[in-house]
Order: sequence, then structure tokens, then C-alpha cells
Amino acid sequence: MDNGTFALRQQLHQLYQDHHGWLCDLLRRKLGNSVDAADLAHDIYLHLMNKGQVPSAEQSRCHLTQIANGKVIDLYRRRQRETRYLEDHGQQPEPWVPSEETRALVIEALGAIDRALQRHSPKARQALLLCRLDGMAHRAIADELRVSVSSVEKYIAAGLRTCRRYRLGGA
Repeated sequence: MDNGTFALRQQLHQLYQDHHGWLCDLLRRKLGNSVDAADLAHDIYLHLMNKGQVPSAEQSRCHLTQIANGKVIDLYRRRQRETRYLEDHGQQPEPWVPSEETRALVIEALGAIDRALQRHSPKARQALLLCRLDGMAHRAIADELRVSVSSVEKYIAAGLRTCRRYRLGGA
């Protein structure tokens, strides 16, 4: 680990110690629950770590508030999209019975997708299957897998990218 990485970790650690409780309280007031607040606080520190910059001590709370507001908006937008999807999904016509040829093609495609998804961790594969096949919400999947909602979202996104590459012939 070089000196720059070490310094960044120290700065993040200090920022976390100084402001984590305050940040969680702020998010809890905005969101109305501590579980989502803890998830978003975690995402904020990950965001800062990935960005590789820590705000100055004087600007810390202002900067954290700004990021928190964006993360809250993103969360509400994502939940609106999920709600619209579930509402639209509930309005689908009655299922049809596929022909034997269609069933064989589907089974073959599912096998190929399964092989493509094997490059992901077991939790990532399970998150995608619980979401897409069982229709579970991200929070329920997170509880089932004992991970954060943010991790579930990342698992599902990675799995969907793999499926999309397969669909486009890239896997």
C-alpha cells in the first residue's frame, strides 16, 4: 500500500469516526427508518472511497449532506421504478403454454445463461434468481443473503449485465 492510499484510508477513517453517527441520524430523519439510513451511509463512504477524495474538515458535513441528498433522491427514484415495474408486471395477460420446440429452446438458453452466470459469486447468482424468478424485493433478498441492500443491487446489476451480454451474443 503506497503512502497516498494509506493517507486516504486514514482520512476516511477519521471522517467516519467524526461524522458517521450524525450522518445516520440525518438519513434516518429523511428516510424514516434506520435500516435504509445505514445502507445509504455505507454507500456514501464507499462513494468517497471510490472517488479517492475526502472533503476538508470544514466542509465535511456540507459535503456529506450533499451526497446524502443525492443518494436519497436516487433511492426514491429506484423505488418508484420498482413500483411501476411491479404494477406493470401485474397487468400481464394470462400465461400461454409453449410448444415443445419453444420449451427446448428456452431450456437450452437457460442452461447457457446459467453457465455465463457461474463467473459470479453464489450470492450474486442467488440474488438475481430470487429477484427475477421469485419476485422478491431487494430488502427481502438482503435479509435472506445477510448482505446490504446495496450489495443486492450490485449483484443483480452485474447479473443482468451478464445476461444482456449473453443476449447480444457476447458471453
